[in-house]
Amino acid sequence: MTPSTNDDTACAAEGTRAYWMPFTSNRRFKRDPILFDRAEGMHYFTPSGEKVLDAMAGLWCVNAGHAHPHITQAIAKQAGELDYAPSFQYGHPRAFELAERLVALAPQGIEQVFFTNSGSEAVDTALKVALAYHHARGQAGRTRLIGRERGYHGVGFGGVSVGGHAGHRKPFGNLLASVDHLPHTYNRAQTAFMRGEPIWGAHLADDLVRLVQLHDASTIAAVIIEPVAGSTGVLIPPAGYLRRLREICDEYGILLIFDEVITGFGRLGRAFGSDYFGVVPDMITCAKGLTNGCVPMGAVLVRDSVHDALMQGPLSTIELPHGYTYSGHPLACAAGLATLDVYAQEGLFGRAAAIAPAFADAVHSLQGLPHVADIRCIGLMAAIDFEPVAGKPGARSYACHRACLDAGVAIRMAGDGIVLSPPLVIAQQHIDQIVTTLRHAIAGLD
Repeated sequence: MTPSTNDDTACAAEGTRAYWMPFTSNRRFKRDPILFDRAEGMHYFTPSGEKVLDAMAGLWCVNAGHAHPHITQAIAKQAGELDYAPSFQYGHPRAFELAERLVALAPQGIEQVFFTNSGSEAVDTALKVALAYHHARGQAGRTRLIGRERGYHGVGFGGVSVGGHAGHRKPFGNLLASVDHLPHTYNRAQTAFMRGEPIWGAHLADDLVRLVQLHDASTIAAVIIEPVAGSTGVLIPPAGYLRRLREICDEYGILLIFDEVITGFGRLGRAFGSDYFGVVPDMITCAKGLTNGCVPMGAVLVRDSVHDALMQGPLSTIELPHGYTYSGHPLACAAGLATLDVYAQEGLFGRAAAIAPAFADAVHSLQGLPHVADIRCIGLMAAIDFEPVAGKPGARSYACHRACLDAGVAIRMAGDGIVLSPPLVIAQQHIDQIVTTLRHAIAGLD
């Protein structure tokens, strides 16, 4: 990587220099910044007043649309009543209320909630809970964690370790040592342009048996996967794959964690991906749609049996020495409660399920355009892969992103492709605008 030069710095737009942006080509961005200063419903607005349709739900999170009045009013009201309360040896009512609401929404058997501040923190928390669970049961040798290639589990040390994105791991050395990975399930030759769950690939779950034989089950604490891998390109699980993983984990006493930071709260037309696929894990990590992106918050939803294994020792024992200053923050809880209200009152999960076929039809209509190598859709998630340009990774996805933005639609790049994850309030006219804009942008790619 070439170090920044004075020329690079001088080219930065006025007022953009100090902010070191996450997951961003900072020098490129600061030469031509993309700024939003207002949002409402399905749209962002630029400082100059241009209207941009949000086809990303912010970052997979604004499921109920931007600036929903019920949510924003709840946050403002809470800020005036109780701005902060610690969660270490103290509590406040809204944290307990939100936990009960989440348990009522979760799959049967998941009865406990541990609050965090992001999906990354939720993942690291779930991994620590898995290790503590086995330790409490006298199996402290179960320390190995199994992730999956092309998985994304946030940016904590644990999440990056079990994640399967080489570019996210390479700059940071070995990370956690006792980690292994399942193969990813994507095979373009077998599944290109297939709708919904691929019929090829369920056998890949059996690679977990190979890892058990390699490491011995007595060393393995947990397997963590996304039901649908989102950030690495909407990789849909083959039919039967998740169920087989559940069976293998049960057979060998391994905990199964679903990372539902993206698939939670209606993205697949159900409360959780666990509901959609009919497979109940031992823990679910969630964030993003939990508060509609308004206030940072994450959570780990946990089976009673896992929680109860740690409830040991004297009454004064701190059963899990883990947590965050802002766990169960009052403003985040208020946002979460109001968001769950909106989901229920406006029937947004059902609305997402009802419009998903039209969304899939529209996106799949782009098949056959130049450079389109594959299209995948499930629920209100979609990915379009482009044939790469030799020696220029991501060139076509970036060009598509900028062309769409210039035409008033915000999409998200993902390697040599783009992903779509619109708010659940999307209507047919928005689908038409997104796909028409994409059609013109793709047709103009070199």
